[in-house]
Amino acid sequence: MPRAIACWRWAVNTRNTLRTIRAETTLENNKMSTHLSTEQLLHAYQVMRTIRAFEERLHVEFATGEIPGFVHLYAGEEASAAGVMAHLRDSDCIASNHRGHGHCIAKGVDVHGMMAEIYGKKTGVCGGKGGSMHIADLEKGMLGANGIVGAGAPLVAGAALAAKLKGTDDVAVVFFGDGGSNEGAVFEAMNLAAIMNLPCIFVAENNGYAEATASNWSVACDHIADRAAGFGMPGVTIDGYDFFAVHEAAGAAIERARSGQGPSLVEVKLTRYYGHFEGDAQTYRAPDEVKNLRETRDCLMQFRQRTTRAGLLSEAQLDQVDAQVEDLIEDSVRRAKSDPKPQPADLLSDVYVSY
Repeated sequence: MPRAIACWRWAVNTRNTLRTIRAETTLENNKMSTHLSTEQLLHAYQVMRTIRAFEERLHVEFATGEIPGFVHLYAGEEASAAGVMAHLRDSDCIASNHRGHGHCIAKGVDVHGMMAEIYGKKTGVCGGKGGSMHIADLEKGMLGANGIVGAGAPLVAGAALAAKLKGTDDVAVVFFGDGGSNEGAVFEAMNLAAIMNLPCIFVAENNGYAEATASNWSVACDHIADRAAGFGMPGVTIDGYDFFAVHEAAGAAIERARSGQGPSLVEVKLTRYYGHFEGDAQTYRAPDEVKNLRETRDCLMQFRQRTTRAGLLSEAQLDQVDAQVEDLIEDSVRRAKSDPKPQPADLLSDVYVSY
């Protein structure tokens, strides 16, 4: 059988498997099938609530003028980061983009260190020298947020190649947006990952806009996941407002990668609640677009409704998480504001890697 036909059939069969797994998460008659324990469900909610509270507080704090540089908020997209990262461990690598706070939090990067970093303080995870768009923590497998669109994909391909050469079952995941999906570096990384059968997962977070340009105009196909067929890998499009759908599809793709079956492309369709950057008036969006999505599709709201109706969690348990997160964010802001700034001598540190 010609290689192209074999790859096509393999990709289609695997894509159908991913879609079947996704379908198992659908809610019927207020019943939900999930293999997650109470602890896992509470952790997922805590991750999503922490991301939301972190971003909404930054939205307020940025307006004071105390935060240097640009800030791109992830609020509204929490189910994507939480659903994917629930399957990862510290030795697995991820690469993010300019909208990376949610990915960092879900991967386990310290919230206090992140807040200090965004405030440009010496106690930040990168010593206050990276800021919002360049948070990294290699101990957590976070290769870094990145201000260059699509730049994380080659980094993740390299990390996946390293895992394969070392003989581990670690995987590497890259997050990029609908704008990033059009970048040549992403295509090149996907091609390399397919050729070398690398343990890579490409996660396209399609929030509908590349800055101010609608993805239904700038992306030639209806679904970014359909591009996977061109690289002989499976692709699936997921409802990004549904944590359980993301969790199941990501789990299937990550398990494939761990078992040596190669890369996958997962498109997560969702929205961002705030502008492309803080200060963006979002005049390109329809009136009440965000308001309606918050009221009808919000991932945190859906998670609460589904888990409580199914008797998996109680309102009291979720309220307790809310209170704990509120205290965490308040404390992180207070400490960040009082922490010291980097000194001139710090400019010469962290310039070269010590081997």
